[in-house]
Amino acid sequence: MIKKTLLTLGLSTLMAMSLTANDSLMMATTTSTEDTGLLDYLAPQFEKDTGTTLKWVATGTGKALKMGENCDVDVLLVHAPSAEKKFVDEGFGVNRNEVMFNDFVIIGPVSDPAGISGKSTDDAFKEIKEKKANFLSRGDNSGTHKKELGMWEKVSKIVPEKDSWYVQTGQGMIATINMASEKSGYTLTDRGTWIKYESQKGDKNNMKIVVENDNSLFNQYSVITVNKDKCPNVKTKLASDFSNWIVKDETQKLIGDFKLLNKPLFTPNAKK
Repeated sequence: MIKKTLLTLGLSTLMAMSLTANDSLMMATTTSTEDTGLLDYLAPQFEKDTGTTLKWVATGTGKALKMGENCDVDVLLVHAPSAEKKFVDEGFGVNRNEVMFNDFVIIGPVSDPAGISGKSTDDAFKEIKEKKANFLSRGDNSGTHKKELGMWEKVSKIVPEKDSWYVQTGQGMIATINMASEKSGYTLTDRGTWIKYESQKGDKNNMKIVVENDNSLFNQYSVITVNKDKCPNVKTKLASDFSNWIVKDETQKLIGDFKLLNKPLFTPNAKK
């Protein structure tokens, strides 16, 4: 009787573990969705609506896409459209859907030593290079890093990787902003993470936005399901459930309502 009870308990435990494993979804995403607190805000509602626990790894978009290629995750939430399209074209991902956007901004010391406040993005990058003002790059193949590299290539044909004023942090966005602050330097960040930084620093913040509202700084986020043909163990149904959930009207409203300092961090724009 004891053995039977133990066996029953053992089977129950295994079934519970199996159910738990099946009802969790693994996502790779960009650091901005975690740093801003957006995922901590959305995940409980996703679990409430679907019964699925959302787990995630926050990293640069390049690494997130690589995790998809390596079959380490089921779904992606990232922000580097050209790299995402290549990922899908090469058969690693399916069902890429736009979810939300914000924009990139150039931030720098309140004193603005390079005098770039209010300039166009192109002119600001040219001025930073000409004046050899400290610039902190994430240097991590993230969506933000990819955008920054494109800017340098546009204005000077080469990335100033060998110049002493150009520092690659290899860190996430918040850490990079902190380093820019310490070095009285400039950096490129998404607006959502900047607002999060503002909320953390309060009166101790010695950084400000110097360049913004440029069409070239548009920053689109999209969701992609990892292709089961490449990764047989991917949880396609759960990934599809998440993809469908994050673009539905109720979730889009949640994203639009997510604010810090009374400022929206992302704007929903799923196509209907």
